[in-house]
Amino acid sequence: MHHTLNIDDLGTALVDLMSVFSSPQRDEVLLREAGVELDRALFPLLVRLAARGPLGVAGLGAQVGRDHTTVSRQLAKLEGLGLVSRQETLADRRVRTAALTPAGDAIVRAITAARRRLLSKVLADWSAADLADLARLNRRFVDALVDAGRG
Repeated sequence: MHHTLNIDDLGTALVDLMSVFSSPQRDEVLLREAGVELDRALFPLLVRLAARGPLGVAGLGAQVGRDHTTVSRQLAKLEGLGLVSRQETLADRRVRTAALTPAGDAIVRAITAARRRLLSKVLADWSAADLADLARLNRRFVDALVDAGRG
């Protein structure tokens, strides 16, 4: 059994972390650092498509925590900007998957480089071992959460 205080401390830290990551100002800083002009509601879709490959509306909605009508509308905007392309799937012609275009991939690469620069500043005084532990434990935690959600 885990110590309740540790679990409570973790819960509080996670709420604080989610607040930081869901901050519109934080998104604006990242986009500005990347030199990207894009509606901040759209870039999470690009990043998820880069990480998880072509996805349909439902799958992408599950990845970004948005309903399918919102995702469908946002994908149409991204397609209009030339950042994603959509194609019918072979298994079900009613389902269209979205994938990054070369222009969309270039934006994701700029956002990734900007995130790396910003995180490097924040974590500058962390040791290599601490960074490795943080990455390893976060991956383990996320994987456990995903597995728990399947059960």
